[in-house]
Amino acid sequence: MASTCLRVSQGLIPSFRGIVRRKYLGANSVGAVRNVTTSTDEKAAPPPPELSENEKKLSSEIESLNKDVETFKEKIGDLDDKYKRSLADTENMRKRLTKQIEDAKLFGIQGFCKDLLTVSDILQKATECVPAEELKTNSSLKNLYEGLTMTEAELQKVFKRHGLVPVSPLGEKFNPNHHEALFEQPVEGKEPGTVIAVTKIGYKLHERIIRPAMVGVAK
Repeated sequence: MASTCLRVSQGLIPSFRGIVRRKYLGANSVGAVRNVTTSTDEKAAPPPPELSENEKKLSSEIESLNKDVETFKEKIGDLDDKYKRSLADTENMRKRLTKQIEDAKLFGIQGFCKDLLTVSDILQKATECVPAEELKTNSSLKNLYEGLTMTEAELQKVFKRHGLVPVSPLGEKFNPNHHEALFEQPVEGKEPGTVIAVTKIGYKLHERIIRPAMVGVAK
């Protein structure tokens, strides 16, 4: 019985050794394949070759040109901004000059109109001072009065034709931009600040006051 077991064990040992040897060789084969693959990958990505002198010089020139391009872009942007600002300033100046020319056309006669207003005031006072009773009995005075009245009316037409219109604010609210208050007094039935009397008519030339109206104001 013992001899039989010994023979069986001697037969199994070689088989066991073969299995171990095959497993060992298989593991080594996988490791070898992995090593081969790793070596192949390392060989597939070689380090970049060094640049020649001409290539280095060309690369340096390209970098310099790129810097110059960026510099010129900045300068172009600055010049474009200055150009646009110059255009805007020129346009604003053109508008101001055009406005000044228009104002000169409209208000160039302002001084002349102020002088004529004195003549108009004198004519108005002259016609107001003529007694109505004398006009009925004195034909010469009546003719003179009618001549003065016609002259005053014609002068007012000339004023209106050139944009000069009277400002008579009786009963209106006092406006310090258009009126000049000579006195204040309480008046029954009138709100404070209401113009109650006009001692001298004002005038405006194209909506610009050239002589404020002299008024009395309720308080």
